[in-house]
Amino acid sequence: MPKFINSTQPPLKFIPQNFNPLILKVMSSFLPLILRLRTRPWLPAGIVKIEAKNAETLAQLYHEFQNGKVRFLIAFRHPEVEDPLTMLYLLSRIIPKVAKEKLINLKYPVHSHFMYERGMTLWAGNWLGWLFSKCGGVPIRRGRKLDKNAIQMVRNLFVNAKMPIAIAPEGGTNGHSGIVSPLEPGVAQMGFWCVEDLQKAQRPETVFILPVAIKYSYVNPPWQKIDWLLSKLEADSGLTATEINTKESTREEILYKRVIRLAEYLITEMEEFYSRFYHKDFTEIGSDNIPNNELLINRLHRLMDTALTITEDYFNVQPQGNFIDRCRRLEEAGWNYIYRDDIKDINKLPPLKRGLADWVAEEADLRMQHMRIAESFVAVTANYIQEKPTADRFAETVLLMFDMLSRIKDSTLPGRPRLGLKQAMIIVGEPISVTERWQNCQGNKQASRKAVSDLTNDLFIALNQLIKD
Repeated sequence: MPKFINSTQPPLKFIPQNFNPLILKVMSSFLPLILRLRTRPWLPAGIVKIEAKNAETLAQLYHEFQNGKVRFLIAFRHPEVEDPLTMLYLLSRIIPKVAKEKLINLKYPVHSHFMYERGMTLWAGNWLGWLFSKCGGVPIRRGRKLDKNAIQMVRNLFVNAKMPIAIAPEGGTNGHSGIVSPLEPGVAQMGFWCVEDLQKAQRPETVFILPVAIKYSYVNPPWQKIDWLLSKLEADSGLTATEINTKESTREEILYKRVIRLAEYLITEMEEFYSRFYHKDFTEIGSDNIPNNELLINRLHRLMDTALTITEDYFNVQPQGNFIDRCRRLEEAGWNYIYRDDIKDINKLPPLKRGLADWVAEEADLRMQHMRIAESFVAVTANYIQEKPTADRFAETVLLMFDMLSRIKDSTLPGRPRLGLKQAMIIVGEPISVTERWQNCQGNKQASRKAVSDLTNDLFIALNQLIKD
């Protein structure tokens, strides 16, 4: 096993004051090419068309923002890694075009500050942090401890910056254009803080949160590529070929049977793996009157809980929250073992301490693999494909299975196969007034907490409605 190069985590030096309009302009000019090409696993897989609905609403908000009438936060869906570039296309190209058509006067740049997880610079390199800082990014470190510096920075930007803020309230990708993951309460809390700070400064701006949904689809349904990828996964997993009745079945029905068969096989293999080598008990779940797909989801959730528990035991992290919360806490704990804040210069360590540091880093990386497997399936539901058996939903599900097998085989960053050219539809929702809600919840902490919870829930409902429209 290769040795790890331990180092401290990147310091919080990439701050929004480094924002450079020239670099943003260069980035925007190459955006169509970047969206089209795929030169690295973490870059998009060929997006050739991006459209937007109700973009005039966002253009009008920018006009009012630039005239000192409002402050607003863009709460956008985060289904795929392509989302930041898709949002950049919306702000740099679609909104200025719509504003020109509707005679809405906007000043350059039409852009936003945004938050990104500091771990991105760990696997991509410090160049990404440099680029994000020049484009208005704020790094945040998620996990058990609150990143007070980053939160305070964003709070200050929300009130005083020359651009609005964009945040993905889901916190991470879930691989599903048709499912919204549970939202973190930070976006709603930021909104109320902004109103409070404006009131203290005796400023009249109204604060809004704007829900924005992003949906991806293939330009041409890649049925042949899906069949090819599914066959590859079956072969890689060791699943023997079997006869499936095709005479009275549609293409979608045949593929669905294969997906379910592969899912059942993978779950069974992983249950046996954890049972034999980690001594976990997988008592058979009662299957009376439970549809097979729902039974599989129950087994999958039990398997995910097992994988996370193994990792939590190793890092001495208490399980708190849903699967997504647990994954984020474990991710931060793992990085603390691999990128050691207590080691200032890895090259100055004596061989014994360097060897022990590498040992800890290697084992931490392996333990995090269990978490990554669970992370791949946090949004999987029993009826996602059955509700709409489209090529897009089949592709999303099969690609998640590909991620799992790739991580087990050889990599924590699998380069996904390119199934076809994609297009994006961005749906801008209606602004939610935070100022109005703040005025109605003054008086006690309980009312304030309820207001944050209610706003988070209403934002979740709005995002769900947008992806269904």
